[in-house]
Amino acid sequence: MDLTAALQRLRDAPFLLDVMRSADDLAFAASRDGGPQAVALLEKAVYDEANEVVAIAAVHALGRVFDDSADALLSELLSSDRAFLREHAAWSFASRLPRLDAISRLVGCVVRAGFTGVLAQRTLQTWAASTPDHIALALEGALVSEQDHEARARLTETLGLVPGQVAGRALRQIAGNALQPDVVRIAAVAALGDRKTDQGARKLVQALAWGDGELADAARLAEIDLADAAQPSPARPDGAGLTIAQLFLHADIDRGLTRAGAGDNGGIATLLVRLGDALAERPNIDRVITMSRGAAHAAAAPLIGAAYPDASGVSGHILAPIALLTEPVSQAQSWPTRVAAERGIRRALKALGPVDVLHLRMADVGSMAAATVARELGIPVVFTLAPDPHGVIHALDMAGSLRLDNFGAADEVEHYWFRHRLVQRLASDAQHTVLFPRPSLRDDLAELLGIDIDTAPGRYTVVPEGIDLTGIEAAIMEVATENAEPRDATTRAFTDLDTLITSLPAHRHGLPIALSVGRLHRVKGMASIVEAWAGDPQLRSAYNLVIVGGDLANPSFDERSQLDRIAAVIAQYPEAADGLILAGHRPNDVVARWLATARLGSKDLVGPGGFYVCGSLKEEFGIALLEALAAGLVVLAPAGGGPATYVEDGITGFLVNTSTAAGVRRGMIDAAALAAAPSPADCVRIARAQSLVRDKFTIQAMAEALDAVYTGVAASYERVLDTRSSL
Repeated sequence: MDLTAALQRLRDAPFLLDVMRSADDLAFAASRDGGPQAVALLEKAVYDEANEVVAIAAVHALGRVFDDSADALLSELLSSDRAFLREHAAWSFASRLPRLDAISRLVGCVVRAGFTGVLAQRTLQTWAASTPDHIALALEGALVSEQDHEARARLTETLGLVPGQVAGRALRQIAGNALQPDVVRIAAVAALGDRKTDQGARKLVQALAWGDGELADAARLAEIDLADAAQPSPARPDGAGLTIAQLFLHADIDRGLTRAGAGDNGGIATLLVRLGDALAERPNIDRVITMSRGAAHAAAAPLIGAAYPDASGVSGHILAPIALLTEPVSQAQSWPTRVAAERGIRRALKALGPVDVLHLRMADVGSMAAATVARELGIPVVFTLAPDPHGVIHALDMAGSLRLDNFGAADEVEHYWFRHRLVQRLASDAQHTVLFPRPSLRDDLAELLGIDIDTAPGRYTVVPEGIDLTGIEAAIMEVATENAEPRDATTRAFTDLDTLITSLPAHRHGLPIALSVGRLHRVKGMASIVEAWAGDPQLRSAYNLVIVGGDLANPSFDERSQLDRIAAVIAQYPEAADGLILAGHRPNDVVARWLATARLGSKDLVGPGGFYVCGSLKEEFGIALLEALAAGLVVLAPAGGGPATYVEDGITGFLVNTSTAAGVRRGMIDAAALAAAPSPADCVRIARAQSLVRDKFTIQAMAEALDAVYTGVAASYERVLDTRSSL
């Protein structure tokens, strides 16, 4: 297929995902045809404002045309007034040879920050391998003229990715200059930890590590990085089991899950703690390392003397904070932490190694950074593959809200193209792929991802997520026991939920509750739940609505957006304010008790027969939904994705279209009716739901399935290494 035909094929593609998947064909045709004529055809496509998807594909195809005119056009695009073109030009340039006029423009992108700055930084890092001094001098020049502290820190971080004496000298000067802002010095100190042969860097880092504050914390981490060059890798004791690493960098994970539901500390954070504990109990697994974000002062502690200090080894579940050297940001805004993430992950895996398998779960900056480190250290990867962002793109395409003429603006915010490519890369590089159950798994993967799992069935394993039933069962017993005892306000302290209900007007006491647990994020649909409930007079008069999740004291951008939407709903339905409780995030054991209370009630404050609402636009599986089922609650869940494989529609709950408040409202009305069913039918429903969870969806069952995957991957990788060494 020639370039003209390839372009026409993309223009004729019926769906956005078809265009994205066919972009490689366009790039191949461009590389084969080449020359000024190909560049002219692609330039016309790039500037076609009616088809921004093909425009992006054309930018990447330009990266495959080795002609001076292609370089010139890409360089021009770095200064385009259309932001998405600047972004993709910065990305596309990484596959080309360095170009002097483009270097200064890429440095300018780093200064302006954002996702384009991240991609520009990666391209400069790639080019620095062949032209380090040109890159270093350009960055030094930008530092001289730039006054903004954050921009100077980004330039310094980029300088740290450049090898050679020019960059090394500049980094030492910045790190040792007390007049420089701390944020800039910290970037320089972190970079000095990578310069293992630079004795001047070593002495400076050691001196700074004796101080106090964030700069000294960063220096102590850099000391660990410099020290590993002089130390042999830790040896595995004879007979030790596997060491498995997993991560989610967008959560503050602690064993008590005290931050669950705040920011991005959602179900994945809860899952990793429970799963890590369960895996560490498996006979074949000795250690599990769970990495999440953390402060610099906390990141060093688990790494010093933690990995096999004696013949007995260190077993169990190790929580390893990764210092991102910046204030916590949401998952969508976290791409600029790539460099710090790579350093932190590398530091943890080397100090706590040897690691047998690294499990990655989503196409985010953490997985991107970890995959790079895994390739460098020779660690096999297991990847949990989900159609994200593919499912969202397809749904928005079908709804008509994401179109050919507005894709670029949406991509600038959501990074659809990059995440799509990252999923492809992670899936192709992984030694094994784990899949979530879906009603039409094979068809969905083929339609959304272009993957035919039947071509290599041995590479894929379907593993449902699981929950720890211990806490749920204990909570049910506790609530049932308390309800059976007389309430004595003088001797028995109210629970948090009781206190919140007490704060409502007296006429709201004794009503059952509709309960939802999750992050305050648009994808979780919390504002839609409030709108669905508030907009129906019968629902809001019969049930109090309790929303659990979010940092109400210091909300993130996403949390504030949801809170503003909820406030707008209450302004429209002011009478609903009497029955709405925004409880904020709560520890996992508290949530378990509230789930039990929603079903059983709490004396004269909470009536029995409540139900659970999940208003997520998408839910790959649904930990909180499983916990609600295990508590015996009727559940409302999105009709797509994982919940459809375990929620029995009309029996244990309802599967609805959660993309609109009207769809959620219909589901809530049905759930309320089912929850109010007579006792015999209610008992049968509860037993059915709890048996399903107990038989199929425990955290122990999930750990057992993953144990088999990890064992197979580790053994296969070991055989590959043995074969290579014998050649």
